[in-house]
Amino acid sequence: MTPTASWTFKVFVKKLRMLLANQQFLLLVVLLAMIGFFTALNPIFFSSAVFGNILLDWGPVVLIAVGETFVVISGGIDLSVGANVGLSGVVAAYAMEAMTNSHQGQNFTIFIGLLVATGVGTFIGLINALLITKARIVPFIATLATLGAAGGMSIVFTGGGPIAGGPDKAITLSVPWLGPLSTPGIVVIILVTVIGLFLHKARFGRYTYAIGSNSFAARIAGINVQLHLTKVYALSGLLAGLAGMYFYLRLGSGAPTSGAGGELDAIAAVVIGGASLSGGIGRMSGTILGAFILTTVTSGLIIIGVAPDWKQVVVAVLIAAAVLVQGLRSSARDI
Repeated sequence: MTPTASWTFKVFVKKLRMLLANQQFLLLVVLLAMIGFFTALNPIFFSSAVFGNILLDWGPVVLIAVGETFVVISGGIDLSVGANVGLSGVVAAYAMEAMTNSHQGQNFTIFIGLLVATGVGTFIGLINALLITKARIVPFIATLATLGAAGGMSIVFTGGGPIAGGPDKAITLSVPWLGPLSTPGIVVIILVTVIGLFLHKARFGRYTYAIGSNSFAARIAGINVQLHLTKVYALSGLLAGLAGMYFYLRLGSGAPTSGAGGELDAIAAVVIGGASLSGGIGRMSGTILGAFILTTVTSGLIIIGVAPDWKQVVVAVLIAAAVLVQGLRSSARDI
């Protein structure tokens, strides 16, 4: 091998290693491999209709996962997001039912429902923040408590059934009109993009990384850690409330079970996306791809005839694999 060829080969190997070390590239490869696998088993998977359905499923998952990303990067955890989705959607459904019965305009009713859902979600997020920053309860226990409380309240309010009777226009908003995209889907994409920029380009994101890396050092540097964590958990709650409204728009009703298991999906998307549960590490692009992988798995299993119950098993395996990869990469850096 000539010196020039040898140098070219070394450069190629170096670039290949850098590419394989890129978490987002690996996630994209996994996603494409899944699409190819499910398409090979059932060609209908590779169609606009299925992709549109995946996008509809992706919307609420990525909303709560984006909020969870900030929480995890800050060194915490939010287990309440799934129950928050259900309670926010139920309360908003009751509000819209009452306004519809009083013959309020449909657009105004949906707008008020959106405010109610995000308001309830933010309130639950603030309760989490109060328990963590003031009562000094660890995030796992604090958010586990609000998970139980919010989930229980949803059942108490509804008796376990869905709440409908809102504006007829609500469910039509989820009908795709721009290819596979619907109005809520477009709003979610824009919102996730803007929030991602805040994480990586704004001071809010830098503070979040700093607190997750070393909260003591962040406090010494002049960051109001308690106030910032309050904002982080409030954001997580707000996005969970927005996901509750998303479910209402898709289903035409609010159900206490609409967010069931949402906390597992959110944490899975964040961890699969490369965030570290110890805090200080994570990227929004990874979370977005992680959410796509989860919704692709769900749709793919259904299309190839596998029982949906297997989804939880697959999600658990993906979480374990992502944590294992993180551990291997960390060990490689330490060598």
